[in-house]
Amino acid sequence: MPNIRARLLVVLVVLCGLCGFLTVAGSPSATAATLPDSLPFDGTALTVSNGHFVDGNGREVVLRGYNVSGETKLAENNGLPFASVADAKKSATALRTLGGGNSVRFLLSWAYAEPVRGQVDTAYLAAATDQMRAFLDAGIRVYPDFHQDLYSRWLFDDDSWYTGDGAPKWAVDAASYPDESCGICLFWGQNITQNGAVKAAQYDFWHNAYGLQDAFLATAQQTMTYVRQHLSVEEFAGVVGFDPYNEPYAGTYTSGQTSRTWERDLLWPFYVRFRARMDAAGWQDKPAMVEANLFWNANIDSQKQEGGLLDAGTLGSRYVFNTHFYDQKAISGILMWGKAADGQYVTDFGTIRDRAAAAGTAAVVSEFGHPLAGTVADKAPTVLKAMYQSLDSRLKGASWWSSPATSGPVLSGSQWQWDIYNGRHHELMNGNAGKVLASGDAWNDEDLSAVRLDDSGTAVLRQDARLLDRVYPSATSGSTVAFTYEDRSRDGSTTLTWNPVPGSLPNVANLVGSGQYGLLLWRSGGGSAPTELHLPATFPTSSTTVVSDLGTAYAPPTYTTTTPIAAAPEPGGTGSRRLLLTDQDSGVLHYALVTNGATSPSSALLSAARSELAAWAASHT
Repeated sequence: MPNIRARLLVVLVVLCGLCGFLTVAGSPSATAATLPDSLPFDGTALTVSNGHFVDGNGREVVLRGYNVSGETKLAENNGLPFASVADAKKSATALRTLGGGNSVRFLLSWAYAEPVRGQVDTAYLAAATDQMRAFLDAGIRVYPDFHQDLYSRWLFDDDSWYTGDGAPKWAVDAASYPDESCGICLFWGQNITQNGAVKAAQYDFWHNAYGLQDAFLATAQQTMTYVRQHLSVEEFAGVVGFDPYNEPYAGTYTSGQTSRTWERDLLWPFYVRFRARMDAAGWQDKPAMVEANLFWNANIDSQKQEGGLLDAGTLGSRYVFNTHFYDQKAISGILMWGKAADGQYVTDFGTIRDRAAAAGTAAVVSEFGHPLAGTVADKAPTVLKAMYQSLDSRLKGASWWSSPATSGPVLSGSQWQWDIYNGRHHELMNGNAGKVLASGDAWNDEDLSAVRLDDSGTAVLRQDARLLDRVYPSATSGSTVAFTYEDRSRDGSTTLTWNPVPGSLPNVANLVGSGQYGLLLWRSGGGSAPTELHLPATFPTSSTTVVSDLGTAYAPPTYTTTTPIAAAPEPGGTGSRRLLLTDQDSGVLHYALVTNGATSPSSALLSAARSELAAWAASHT
């Protein structure tokens, strides 16, 4: 994942394949009961339509959450995200209540799924499925990812400075790769293009040498079949799709080949083959969440390569455009000296929006983040705030109020990462008992987890909760016109306010004060299910204020079908909450401001703020 700093960022996910396709044993689990706190419109499967994730009620859905987790890259828990189902449940509850997430990218290991060629380990699949279920039972949607970095741990010597994950030992033993060496490398990601062994192994996978790609596809199909058969129908509805391959890269381009022709001739055909395996495994109604060449959107010009699946045509409903983004300049420590600022990444994330739109599908930023330890950790509060800002809108805060109609779609995203074992690992690096890693993420000196366990075993955040637990439109009934959220997160003792309410709206500004606020504009679609916004822990129902054309409310009441502005628990029984906004029309522009900045606001102030917002919305959309 993300320690991609100066020379090269992220890493290639190689999950090369194993062959052998075994019959899955066992019977499906009993049908699960409806999740605690569910309402009639909850729990439907997602599809892709008109460039958005859409639920069974026709609502646009935004996925926000984390990668679970880098622990999968380690050997200490045998390639599983957690040591036990109990730990998975603890992590899921904390992710919902502390991190505000409604989804996770769930990492799997090919090396542990098929340690012997042609023999899939159903005990591993069973344990992974049970841990996946812990998130589904907490109301959290899941999309699995067979993860890889630097192709495989088995390419690296036991005394190496670096390690990898992904492909099993037999896949490495199939060839005679050179002894691994990165040369002069300051960051582990440089191995992607500088380590001869890694480059050769990547090349072999994409050219299906030794039947590696065939093997991987067979294993992926059996894994997907197992998961489907061992989740209930209700649980499987919470599985969004599958991420076939993390951060793909050619390894080496052949003579005359370019990054673009490599995507066209090798990467895209692989995705078509993977899509067929999904269909055969019973995942035909779920999208393949496909990644382009990992350098297609690098923010260092010398690293950027032409790509973005430009020759794949219209992806449509069976594929999602899936990409990562890390600020390589900020991570380098030398190419960006200061902190991130308002609008730092709106162009980068705008490129993601534009590419997904051109491909005719939805987008997801399945990895983004920044180191929380080391020489560049001081940039993390501003870098992460700017990334979340750019997921919410393609506008900087300084210009959002003046041109909200160009805000663009709200992007789905999964932060790297959510590892409750952060700082408490016991990993033998490359199997070397003399190199026991305990600090950080215990993988190539990374330290990016947003969470850890304290001495009592309780999950606690390592980042500002105001940054992570955010208001966002988890489901919009109709079509989103614009959205913004001012989190007031901190950089040390400094409150970062990049999107203040303009002085031209004095009553709205008075209502918000120094508090947090979110503002959603949407056009109704005639559906019966309400629009939903996640309510962070900093928005207790008793002190949340809503100003909307649907009405105004301080301390919104409990949801009923006839209550236009209401609050309710989110499904899963974790104590997280949501705001529900119900309209009764179609094609009408609606707005809703939600803030925690007011204390018992007067009806006169609420009315004045509503009038201001109505006039503003009418003149700016």
